[in-house]
Amino acid sequence: MAQVPNISDHQASDHPILLFDGVCNLCNASVQWILKRDLKGQFRFASLQSEIGQQYLQKYRLESQHFDTAVLVSGEQIFLRSDAALEILRRIGGLWSLLYFFKIVPRPLRNAVYNLVARNRYKWFGYSEECMLPRTEWKEQFL
Repeated sequence: MAQVPNISDHQASDHPILLFDGVCNLCNASVQWILKRDLKGQFRFASLQSEIGQQYLQKYRLESQHFDTAVLVSGEQIFLRSDAALEILRRIGGLWSLLYFFKIVPRPLRNAVYNLVARNRYKWFGYSEECMLPRTEWKEQFL
């Protein structure tokens, strides 16, 4: 019998965990973009629809049926929407970290842009009926 994933297995990890909409084409492309640039292999990933994704949403009292935000979990700290995107860029490093400069833009304005894209992501980028399967070399980074 397969072991049921549990967030306590990953809480103490030094790896930030990105929870993303597993059927969203934009979200899946973003995860692949991160994987290609995460040269340190620091990020871990789980879809919001997965059992472990649902456990994290429950723990942080986040909406568990409408997957309109990326959630970055780092230890006991969480980043949502534009804060998650900017934090990912900062942690990837290199020239990408320069985009963290946009943190000076007030959060309501940043999140308004984020929410506009999130509301229209299926219409603009499409979706699939199933979560993506990671490439073999990335499998260990998925929870």
